[in-house]
Amino acid sequence: MPHILLIDDDTELTSLLSEVLSFEGFTVSEANDGEAGLAALSEEVDLILLDVMMPKLNGMETLKRLREDWDTPVLMLTAKGEEIDRVIGLELGADDYLPKPFSDRELLARIRAILRRTQPVAPTKVCDYVQYQDLKVYPGKLEAYCNEQLLELTTTEFALLNHFVQHPGETLTKEELSMDVLGKRLAAFDRAIDMHVSNLRKKLPERRDGKPRIKTLRGRGYLLVEED
Repeated sequence: MPHILLIDDDTELTSLLSEVLSFEGFTVSEANDGEAGLAALSEEVDLILLDVMMPKLNGMETLKRLREDWDTPVLMLTAKGEEIDRVIGLELGADDYLPKPFSDRELLARIRAILRRTQPVAPTKVCDYVQYQDLKVYPGKLEAYCNEQLLELTTTEFALLNHFVQHPGETLTKEELSMDVLGKRLAAFDRAIDMHVSNLRKKLPERRDGKPRIKTLRGRGYLLVEED
């Protein structure tokens, strides 16, 4: 069963969430500050629920240190209305965010959406990768290469690139990307897709012709640029 690590100094909340998640069949570990959370990380953890406001080591610093060595999916738990925390979290490599307070149903839906896109899938017998131009994506291994060089992507950045290479030259709306990649409807003022596309762009090498790989279509969405 998927293993979830809860990192939050609110012991009452972690106890409640642990009970809810355990009832749904998840294996749950708890840590009440960032340092303890980093110490509790292992290859067995499939997803991290990370609070922003914590003593000793806050959520942002914890995420920053975590991303130096781990690509484990992270769902940030942010205070309602604190947009700056959400933006910074996404810039640092969080997969998604969930404002407090939230319902059990919303939390479970967000967790399952992240796990669906970050769990490796069995490769097909015909071909275990998708290739477009100099990009090669392996869904079964959650790995992507450009000119045979491994790209250091978060699980969400990988899922986004995988979606782009399967729809080259097509205009993909933010609404479509939010549903197909993040597994949630696009809410007003939700910048998650914009931030993930921005992060992905920074990690993709330039094309030989100098053209951008991913083009922004103002008011419409994004497009993986085709060759002339």
